[in-house]
Amino acid sequence: MQMVAKGNRKKRSKGDRGALKRAIRYIGRYKKTAVTALIALIIGTSAQLAVPQLIQSIIDTIVTNGRNKIILGLPANVQPMVASKLGIDLTAIQLDLDSASRALIIGGLIVIAFAIARGAFTFTQMYMSQVLSQEIAFEMRNDIFAKIQRLNFSYHDKNRTGQLMIRATDDVERLRTFIGQGMLMAIQSVILLVGTVTILAFTNLKLTLIVLPVLPIAFILFATFGRMIVPLFQEVQKRLATVNTILQENLVGLQVIKAFTSEPREAARFGKGIDNLLDQRIRISKFFSFMFPLIFLIANLGQVAILYFGGAEIINGSFTLGEWQKFSMYLIFIFIPMGQLGMIMSMMAQASASAIRIFEILDVKNEVANKAGAMALETVNGRVQFEDVTFRYFKSGEAVLSNISFTAEPGQTIALLGSTGSGKSTIINLIPRFYDVSNGRILIDGHDLRDITIESVRDKIGIVLQETTLFRGTIRDNIAYGRSDASDEDVQAAAKAAAAHNFIMEFPDGYETAVGERGSTLSGGQKQRIAIARALLMDPHILILDDSTSSVDLNTEYEIQQALDSLMKKRTSFVIAQRISTVLNADQILVLENGRIVDSGVHEELMENSPIYAEIYHSQLSE
Repeated sequence: MQMVAKGNRKKRSKGDRGALKRAIRYIGRYKKTAVTALIALIIGTSAQLAVPQLIQSIIDTIVTNGRNKIILGLPANVQPMVASKLGIDLTAIQLDLDSASRALIIGGLIVIAFAIARGAFTFTQMYMSQVLSQEIAFEMRNDIFAKIQRLNFSYHDKNRTGQLMIRATDDVERLRTFIGQGMLMAIQSVILLVGTVTILAFTNLKLTLIVLPVLPIAFILFATFGRMIVPLFQEVQKRLATVNTILQENLVGLQVIKAFTSEPREAARFGKGIDNLLDQRIRISKFFSFMFPLIFLIANLGQVAILYFGGAEIINGSFTLGEWQKFSMYLIFIFIPMGQLGMIMSMMAQASASAIRIFEILDVKNEVANKAGAMALETVNGRVQFEDVTFRYFKSGEAVLSNISFTAEPGQTIALLGSTGSGKSTIINLIPRFYDVSNGRILIDGHDLRDITIESVRDKIGIVLQETTLFRGTIRDNIAYGRSDASDEDVQAAAKAAAAHNFIMEFPDGYETAVGERGSTLSGGQKQRIAIARALLMDPHILILDDSTSSVDLNTEYEIQQALDSLMKKRTSFVIAQRISTVLNADQILVLENGRIVDSGVHEELMENSPIYAEIYHSQLSE
């Protein structure tokens, strides 16, 4: 069991690194920006490394000239003797003393110049890195959105909206933060560390060797920390997605929640999700609370060693005060990356967890996709054939449709009738290839749907679904959703055909009226008629109406049916209707039960031969 657990950890670790590496490759799309940020980073860090050397020169100048001033302040007959013992020239120290003030001013100006240069290049590096990270986030969100758009319905059936939303927002943001800050911080830490250790080795190898053992200890601690923290951050993102899903469901279903006075129950459900998220974040905080004091303890031990051994060398005269100060400053440059490493590891862990979740979406294999060599359907006559079609959701379980076979000739109207769950909606979802059949095949004009490009098929089909979806914008925008280049005359003609023009003109802004979120400012019947107009504007060769008159009154239903009857004459139409009155004139009525066609024919034939149809007809007639 332990070997299996270790194997799983190794696989997960490789997956973590692989996902993060793939995300980092996005930088290759913006090479100029990345190179500019990197060059600015190198120059700024080099300026930072030069400052302690300048500080040493200034301190040594101060100390030396202080000593020189003391010597020159001695009696004239004593000065040559002291100079001889110290091995210095009295004329030279006088010149040094005279030029000391100018040397200090020049040294100070050089330090200021390096500080300004460092500030300028640091600004450039930070600005360019933020630009780079924002551009990468833009690309990733576009890729995720495009992928979600292309994914088939079976994927969306298994995954919640909140889960997908959090990956396109919070997960991308965490990855962006690492690329824009953490990754360049890591590069800067490496440059600073390598440069500092090299300079220290040339300054005093003995003291450098005393400090070096601290580094591998710190790196081992952080490597262990990194392996442990990534799964914890993955769990945070999962729990955050759960909270987001609950919030999204509550906002969408707010009316239902209020109607059933379920606010306390939903508040408790949301509170539980928040508590779970809080528990996980506290668990991560415990890791950080333990790691950072440990790192600072190691850094302080290194500082104590330098104070002791460096002080001893100053007393022995083998180390100047300026060199000791320079060494102490460079020692800080060693501990700065060690301190940053904690932040970098945290950002990297979060980015790795988020990268895995992002690429889980981007790597999903679409079950419904164009196969190699698929042809585009240029023209459509409208002949649709179902040949022994069987369909199962998720490729397993009980069949939703079993051995469905029928043919719709061009221009015919096919009505689908049956109780809820009989398979009517599944049939119309298979025609535009929202799903692929499990067995059998569907043909349009003799071509198997799987041999035709999805885009060319759907471009020839107009759909009005039972649940009307309107988008933010005006009424005109929603009618012209499939044809943004449509003229006002075409939009109005489609609205008139759908019996929508009159109520639209009753609004003060007419076709420019904003529909509100999900069409909240319109009634169910109004939304349905706009959806019908949207489909009609596409002038489809095949028309699918999923109970499209269910949300209108009898008068409006009559008006819509009048328009649809004339429009469906030139189109192959599939109509799902709860009201049998809307399908009386259909060329073929399919009666479904438990996923099978139990009867088919026209109204008169079914009244004589189909007990199920006759029962539906008489029950609705009596109502």
